[in-house]
Amino acid sequence: MGIAGGSCSGKTTIVHALVESYEGSVSTVAFDSYYCDQGHMTLDERARVNYDHPDSLDVDLFVSDIQSLRDGNSIDTPIYDFSTHTRSDKSRFVTPSDLVVLDGILLLVFPEIIDLLDLAVFIEASEEVRFNRRIPRDIQERGRTSEQSSTQFKRTVQPMHARFVAPSIDRADLVIDGEQNPKVSLVEITSALYGQN
Repeated sequence: MGIAGGSCSGKTTIVHALVESYEGSVSTVAFDSYYCDQGHMTLDERARVNYDHPDSLDVDLFVSDIQSLRDGNSIDTPIYDFSTHTRSDKSRFVTPSDLVVLDGILLLVFPEIIDLLDLAVFIEASEEVRFNRRIPRDIQERGRTSEQSSTQFKRTVQPMHARFVAPSIDRADLVIDGEQNPKVSLVEITSALYGQN
């Protein structure tokens, strides 16, 4: 299952809820882990990269890894350091499961990823809500200042959302409200999941 939607629309919240509530085994893979390594650039150059554009992601590796999971093989996913915009030397071991949940803002932009999904979900939330959630998230989890986060949102996050993310809603099997109680969203997703079986 793939969960897409704008930055801070509520994807991670729903992933956690699914992991806690699903009765079978669950594995998760974040598309964010597959940002291209920018270690060859200076820190200033890395900060200017548009991380909300599809070209910023290593799609070939992601597709290869997800296909391996579908084939019943374990994978080692990259670990991305958002404070330095580089890949860690370490990786995360992911095993095949009854349910594999993928999430990422640009997940439904790529047809080759959609082809690997049994259920494509898009979480919709207003620009205001996403902006107000993103600032504290970036400060607490990604080592950014409020000004840096706000500037990035206006410079790349929202323009790329309008250009790539928002249109990908048309490729979703299910659209849910990222501003509603996650328990309601969980019921909607679970119903759609069992409807696939």
